[in-house]
Amino acid sequence: MSKKSLKLFLLSFVLVGIFSLVVVLGVKADDTGTVTATVTVQNISVSVDDGGVTYGTMASNTSKTTLSGELNDMQTATNDGNVTEDFNIKGKDSDNWELADTTASDQYVHQFCNETDDDCSSPPTSYTAMNEDSYTTLDEDIVATTGTTDFHLQITTPNPSTVYTQQSVDVTVQAVAAN
Repeated sequence: MSKKSLKLFLLSFVLVGIFSLVVVLGVKADDTGTVTATVTVQNISVSVDDGGVTYGTMASNTSKTTLSGELNDMQTATNDGNVTEDFNIKGKDSDNWELADTTASDQYVHQFCNETDDDCSSPPTSYTAMNEDSYTTLDEDIVATTGTTDFHLQITTPNPSTVYTQQSVDVTVQAVAAN
């Protein structure tokens, strides 16, 4: 083989080697890929502080509120979950009284007012009657995690009452995920 032929052979060999490296290194394909994914389970939770109201002994067809001039016992609902929540509220019949929109014989009225959003100082203005069968919106779409809603309650006793023992007139606050 001549020197010239050997040089051409070596040059060709080097060029093929370089071309092979470019192809091998430049065209790299994997047969799998990874998507990093995470998930958090939604937690819906509410607490009410202080969670108790004692209206005391009242005459028939009279009202009392949790305002500072009366019981001074405002309630605070707190979003203890990990998503924005709506708060709903409802009352209940007692053992002897029916929860109603107006007072009557053994029918009482229980109302609420969202102090965070409304002025509750002049009942019944801004107060909404609760019922036992379904929830009513207390606060919606703005209760962020650890956010709170302050609210007041007002009760009006039956007109008249035929029962003169203590009645349990509990209120339930419900949290649901905001839309």
